[in-house]
Amino acid sequence: MTTNHRSVKKAALAYSGGLDTSIIVPWLKENYGCEVVCYCSNVGQGGMELDGLEAKARQIGADEVIVEDLRVPFLRDFAFPMLRAGAVYEGRYLLGTSIARPLIASRQVWAAERTHADALAHGCTGKGNDQVRFELTYMALAPHLPVIAPWREWDIVSREDALEYAAKHHVPLAQTKSDLFSRDANLWHISHEGGPLEDPAAIAPENMWKMTNEIAKQPATPELVKIGFERGRPVSVNGRTLGPVELVEALNELAGKHGVGRIDIVESRLVGMKSRGTYETPAGTVLREALEDLCMLTLPHDLQHTRLELSHRYSDLVYNGMWFSPLRRALQAFVDTTMDVVTGEVTVELFHGRVNAVARTSPYTMYRPDMASFNMTGYNATHAEGFIRLFGMPLATAARRGQPTPATNGAVTEEIVSNG
Repeated sequence: MTTNHRSVKKAALAYSGGLDTSIIVPWLKENYGCEVVCYCSNVGQGGMELDGLEAKARQIGADEVIVEDLRVPFLRDFAFPMLRAGAVYEGRYLLGTSIARPLIASRQVWAAERTHADALAHGCTGKGNDQVRFELTYMALAPHLPVIAPWREWDIVSREDALEYAAKHHVPLAQTKSDLFSRDANLWHISHEGGPLEDPAAIAPENMWKMTNEIAKQPATPELVKIGFERGRPVSVNGRTLGPVELVEALNELAGKHGVGRIDIVESRLVGMKSRGTYETPAGTVLREALEDLCMLTLPHDLQHTRLELSHRYSDLVYNGMWFSPLRRALQAFVDTTMDVVTGEVTVELFHGRVNAVARTSPYTMYRPDMASFNMTGYNATHAEGFIRLFGMPLATAARRGQPTPATNGAVTEEIVSNG
């Protein structure tokens, strides 16, 4: 929806305290002359980003500030349902930033309604995916509210420009010109983009990583960790029942110590370009390995295969900001039904950046030792002949009918000439 500068009296801004959203506060005051409500979410980004956030927002001009602790709903209602779906974008990215955006945007809409704001604002760039994720959530939940996207309006074109604007307007920032990484952190992961990473041929500097140890600091021996699940939901670590936040924090520490969870990829952005992202997802990487292993133990093969086929569609929906779409909800209903029997424990081994499932057990296991054993007791091998004949019938039928001569479509057919 097109925004009339004069019509906006109060804008609710998704505020993180970072460079972009901090300079937006004075920019909205200057260009829209409106009140600004800073809506802030705690999704586990850590103390440094949250400390003094409200005071800072007011210092730079916010009229109202709302801070919410969303760590439990973030994991319980967003990250864990995505985990159960087996969602991984382009085979590698565990969607840590993508999955947080619909929650934050939905609560921003709530904050706008609570404070009687008549517009929504965000600090997403005009090149990124997050602008789509925020605005699709707005459209799903508050299509009547206009959207202000400063990166699509102002003349700031680089992070250096943004830093200069911040200095000119006395906006305090932790970021400097020597640290130009754009980061997004939550309980599920931390992403690093921009700066030297914009050259895909450049190796990411070791001091960039925040959640995972470099190999020199990793333990010299493997570590075994047992993870318990109930209906696909992680509930315990090493026999100790934990809430969602405590469980992910514990696994972040254990896996991060071993350097587990780093990826460095060039991905396909929704807006049509390739971009490089470096991600650290220690707990998520471990939970995915363990849950997928448990699914292999407990689900019939056709159900497991269908779940994996749909996981690609689910991944795209999350990446593209379609969390509140009818299709995502329908896929979630299917996923949650499949998880009814995915209960048990999986032991994983952590070592030098890798996690591997090494043992598993479940009261709903489909593994029968008497059937899987090389011992033929309890299994009638003669049944296999009939099965093979029926299963291979299409192959035999095709062979008997013969194959048509391949059409050349005008191309020159290569002849093989015998020298003999």
